[in-house]
Amino acid sequence: MIEPPVWTSEQLDAERLKASAAFSKERLEEPLEDYLEAFDLYQGYVEEVLETTVDLTDFESSALDVLCDPRLQEAFRYLAAPPISADDLKVLADASSLNASRLRNSPDDVQRLIGVVRQVLDRRRFAWIVEDRDPTEAERNAAVMASAALMAASRTQTSRRTKGKEQQEAAVKDALRALGFAEVPSRRIPNISHAPSAGEFCGESVLGTRKGDIIVRLWDQRVMPIECKVSNSSTNSVKRLNNDAAVKAASWKVDFGLRQVVPSAVLGGVYKLHNLVDAQDRGLTIFWAHDLTPLTDWISSTKS
Repeated sequence: MIEPPVWTSEQLDAERLKASAAFSKERLEEPLEDYLEAFDLYQGYVEEVLETTVDLTDFESSALDVLCDPRLQEAFRYLAAPPISADDLKVLADASSLNASRLRNSPDDVQRLIGVVRQVLDRRRFAWIVEDRDPTEAERNAAVMASAALMAASRTQTSRRTKGKEQQEAAVKDALRALGFAEVPSRRIPNISHAPSAGEFCGESVLGTRKGDIIVRLWDQRVMPIECKVSNSSTNSVKRLNNDAAVKAASWKVDFGLRQVVPSAVLGGVYKLHNLVDAQDRGLTIFWAHDLTPLTDWISSTKS
């Protein structure tokens, strides 16, 4: 069987610089409209929360109106400093659920949710609450703008990460189809016999005990799990690459054997060279989203 490519440090360095340049170009060309649309949307949500709660002075009579509306519940979480995620809010308030129907029947949960946000309310944005007075018009407008900006920035960043990964997965799948591979339904793959057949691939599936983004059955019958990773900073690359993809690679090789699987990653964004070298040393085969030719060339070579 043909072994997957192992890149030199010089080759990895050259490709990571290309990936970083492509990432920068994409970010600079990213439309500002996405953020502005989100800002306008969230500005309305925050204004509605303030209006419903009488500028945050009357949560008791309006709590269900806010918490049972997904739009307003999200804005409610962003009243805190720093904002609280839905999961964290549920844990901190010891609430069984943030679902509207549950909250309507759980007045104690509602009171605890209000209590948590009151305790960590942003005292800079909502100074009038701390000082027990009505807000000035300028204070109120500033609080709305600051809250909307926080929410819009978070949404844009989340959308960016999701979109980048989805685009990367779509590009890999298109490249596989161009090679004659057929996509089949996702499935659990407890052992090699449950993997797609040679010349087939499936989307996100559990391979052994860990999820893989794309699972390919090479022409020579080996299974090739491909992780699609986009890193927006060299610091973040440790999480995306070394603490995730490389860990999965080691796990799959233990579960299925060195000759049965070819754990791989298609990378985009910003990475440190030593993290790339470490991941490769731990058994991960590296390819790049900005140039899928090495990936398709190697996959094609398994046919012979």
